[in-house]
Amino acid sequence: MTLPTPSAAASLEVTDEIGQIPDSSANPKGSESRSPGRLAWKRFKRDRTGVISAYIVIFFFAIAILAPLISKLYGKDPYTTYASQRPELLDAFSYPAGPNGGMSSEFWFGIEPQLGRDVFTFLLYGIRTSLGIAVAATLLTTFIGVIVGVTAGYLGGKTDYLVGRIIDILLSFPSTLFFIAFMPVVYGLFVAPDENIPTSLRAISLILVLSAFGWASIARLLRGQVLGLREREYIEAAKVTGASPRRIVFKELLPNLWTPIIIQSTLMLPAFVTAEAGLAFLGVGIIDPTPDWGVMIQRGAQFYTEDITFMLFPGLSMVIFVLAFNLLGDSVRDALDPKSKR
Repeated sequence: MTLPTPSAAASLEVTDEIGQIPDSSANPKGSESRSPGRLAWKRFKRDRTGVISAYIVIFFFAIAILAPLISKLYGKDPYTTYASQRPELLDAFSYPAGPNGGMSSEFWFGIEPQLGRDVFTFLLYGIRTSLGIAVAATLLTTFIGVIVGVTAGYLGGKTDYLVGRIIDILLSFPSTLFFIAFMPVVYGLFVAPDENIPTSLRAISLILVLSAFGWASIARLLRGQVLGLREREYIEAAKVTGASPRRIVFKELLPNLWTPIIIQSTLMLPAFVTAEAGLAFLGVGIIDPTPDWGVMIQRGAQFYTEDITFMLFPGLSMVIFVLAFNLLGDSVRDALDPKSKR
């Protein structure tokens, strides 16, 4: 009887019950725990500021989505002028008769001066409008920026040069001033000067204009990323094997671009929130009586010396949301790209 050699004994130890060597790749637990996504998630969970900011952002989106249900349960809407039905709600100067802007168990955030609309439901629907426009503009901007940036970086040559000059021109525009001047032109293309502009047209126009001038920054970033990636060995190997440009872009380039795309999107959305509110405040975006963050702040600015309550709630809520989303964007960036953390 001969004893097994050390190498044979080692192979016997690693065989399973049916005599086959187990495949370590069949158990993805170890590889999953070390995957980039799981590592980023672990880093994000350790960031207390990012987690708290995420809860705040989720809360705002939840109340925006559930605004009609909350309004129904609350028993009021943002369009009814309750002071016309109950004149005692306002004093002789058309300001809320009750203390703190008319806050009570019936009107949680008080009522609006002059018109007597419910501030709580007006704020709910205002958040819904502002976030809806900002999210739509962010998605469209990201989509355009990814297509233009990846195309310019991958093709290079004259295409890259032309796209680069267009991006330089767009980034040189003073966007806020151009929005103010350009929005009436956009409205005039679809509506006669003597007709009222539908709210849906205002919202769509805002989304298109914000996207038209917002894609340049993300396109420039992705163009630079692709210019560096297309010279890598695995891209050259894919070209040698006859892979189509579409396969190279979707299978080789885009998986390496998700981090900057996500980071830029999280930083872009709060910028669109403030831009949309600013245009509404200036009267070239959403206008009264449609609920909107900017509309509430614009209305509140007329009464803040006598009743600061009406402007306090939209102003404070917008500051909290924008701050939370910016902090969330920083945390996402640090989780996805630890080298960027200082």
